[in-house]
Amino acid sequence: MTNWQIRLATSTAIAIGLTVSHSAQAACCYFSAKNADILQPGQKVFITWDPVEKIETFTVQPKFEGNALDFGMVIPTPTEPKLHEMPRDFFSHLAIYTIMKKREFPASKLLPIFAPQAPGGGAVFGGLANKAAAMDLDGHGPVKKPPVRVLQEGLVGSLDFKVIEADRADALFDWLKQNKYSYSGDEATLNFYVQKKWIFTVMKIDTAQMKRNKDGTFSGNVSPTRFRFATEKMTYPLKITQISVREKTEALFYVQAPYKVDLKDDFSYQYTWVPMLQMASGCMPSGIPGRGGDWLAAFKDQIPPLMQRANVLNFRFIQGQRPTPNAKGHIPTTMEWARKLSPSDVKILRGESSYSEKVPDVDEGFTQADLKDPQRAQAIFKVIQARLVKAHKERPIGYLVREAPAEDVRNLQQLMGHLTENWFITKFRKIFARDEMNDDLSIVPARYNGAEDNSEYEELFPVSPP
Repeated sequence: MTNWQIRLATSTAIAIGLTVSHSAQAACCYFSAKNADILQPGQKVFITWDPVEKIETFTVQPKFEGNALDFGMVIPTPTEPKLHEMPRDFFSHLAIYTIMKKREFPASKLLPIFAPQAPGGGAVFGGLANKAAAMDLDGHGPVKKPPVRVLQEGLVGSLDFKVIEADRADALFDWLKQNKYSYSGDEATLNFYVQKKWIFTVMKIDTAQMKRNKDGTFSGNVSPTRFRFATEKMTYPLKITQISVREKTEALFYVQAPYKVDLKDDFSYQYTWVPMLQMASGCMPSGIPGRGGDWLAAFKDQIPPLMQRANVLNFRFIQGQRPTPNAKGHIPTTMEWARKLSPSDVKILRGESSYSEKVPDVDEGFTQADLKDPQRAQAIFKVIQARLVKAHKERPIGYLVREAPAEDVRNLQQLMGHLTENWFITKFRKIFARDEMNDDLSIVPARYNGAEDNSEYEELFPVSPP
């Protein structure tokens, strides 16, 4: 890697089915949101926002490759941050915690194929979505303070960092070069933050802690780093990422706050969330889980202008596929998971609550060999059918299940202390084109004209066939 860049790794994920039409049809098909972890230049971030204390924390995980001496990263924040190391696999644990659920019904492998499995059949709701030693020079040196001042420096994990403030962009530009940060951007981007009087955290790989490849290069991910700072509003430094992006970058956000959040204006996930809910409502007369129907009802007067704006933006939604770019290369934001954490959700981290529901095995105690005797077979069939009826009566809409390796589930305890009971986590994805990165990102409450979107999304929805 010959130039200084921001290198934040991301695990990319889903294929979402979307449509703008709202048609209730008798037959329904199902789509899957698939979580395939792919390492690529991009960003993933976990943000926690306390609107009362006006404190924001965000956790990022850099990816480095090439000569570690050339690796650098700069992150601007509104005020001076405190840095803390996070668990190395923090984002992997978050991915496991937010795996989507699907509904399953008990089914027998022993009943004849023509025998009824259970009242209402055994439909399945989609596929599984799987997987800062302080050094403050301000006022303590010469009467005329230097234009670039180091506020903190230290080591967090394997990253050597300095927290600095600057009065002029040209002075900061020179400081970066003198301190061997091979900065590939221009002074204009630095000036954007200097004029706002933001603070800069610059980081390098500590080569003493890294393993070198045979060719002398390094590659891999370092431990995530958490930044904690005071701010009047929740924000994410997006513009500086523009420096290291040629055409686009994919960002995956996990945002924890007392309420559900969204992005502003045309970055909103409502362009995809509302059509998805509409399609699901056509297949779920009993109601969309997670209060999705309530949101459609509260938002109904705003749906027509939303769809009109979608047409202006040329956001096209194709069922069973991820949103495609419009003529400008812009892609709408997609929501991947959202839930207000209940006591049971938090107990999962301690292993005190089940990670997944278990579908009863209605064939338990019987084998294929038991069916050789026709008379005994008939008795067995009656028992199995009685079990199916009982299971359907107890859980008429099926069991919510998801799968993950047992060790990964046990490792969720590393999220303890980072997730807050009764707060919302909103997980969404946005692919930013370069011309969409001219400003920082504002994250706002998911509220519109007095209506609050507190709908949840933790299980796969059915949609009407195209």
